[in-house]
Amino acid sequence: MKQTKLDDFLNLEHHNKELEEKIKEEVAKNREKDKLMFQQSKFASLGEMLGNISHQWRQPLMEINSLFLPLEAKITLDIPLDNEEILETINKLNHITKYMSNTIDDFKNFFATDKEKIKFQLLEQINSTINIISGGLKTHNIKLDIIIQKNPEMIGFKNEYSQVLINIINNAKDILVQRNVINPYIKISIYEKNNNIITIVEDNGGGIKVKPIEKIFDPFFTYEKIGGSGIGLFMSKLIIENNMNGKLSVKNSSNGAFFKIIIPKI
Repeated sequence: MKQTKLDDFLNLEHHNKELEEKIKEEVAKNREKDKLMFQQSKFASLGEMLGNISHQWRQPLMEINSLFLPLEAKITLDIPLDNEEILETINKLNHITKYMSNTIDDFKNFFATDKEKIKFQLLEQINSTINIISGGLKTHNIKLDIIIQKNPEMIGFKNEYSQVLINIINNAKDILVQRNVINPYIKISIYEKNNNIITIVEDNGGGIKVKPIEKIFDPFFTYEKIGGSGIGLFMSKLIIENNMNGKLSVKNSSNGAFFKIIIPKI
């Protein structure tokens, strides 16, 4: 009898160990899947980012061209060039090329992999993010309002935070364009409450016509977005809730979609 109980106990221990190993394997597989989907999300953003680079650089390139035209005309017509005029042109060119260089840095930083959580100022990261996407918004005459009560500091993965904002804003932009919304706008509001940093992104695109609305966070779910991958918002929720211990939610306001990001300050 004692031997039987001992055998049962040993069998149970063996099964428990097998179960533990299976659980570890499944957890490891899920982590690999999350990493893969995160990379897929990055690559899905790459096409949009390249489009944004063209938007961002088109105007500066036109400005550079306009600076050279009068110099070329004077040289062609043998009109003497004033040194002060040349220096002023060089100064303007330096200003434009510096802006273009900063834009490339913003794109490069966006695709860099965050190694560890760091403390960063939210306004600085917001400005860097907006610098990436503002060209596409201007092309479609979409007004962007940013309201920040003060410049809070956050501890987290700053590039991943930017990726979430870009995913939400790009989705809003696409809806505003596809629905031909009159006087389209996107508003970002940031404030602190109860030791949390809250980011609100809202638009006047008419809202999300999906029920339940939380379905937009499902992997590979696409809604009205032509050629969408369906992983942008899924990854956004994963980043905020798994990587930054926060909360990402959505609802419809009277005018459009209303996304809310809550992240603890510490």
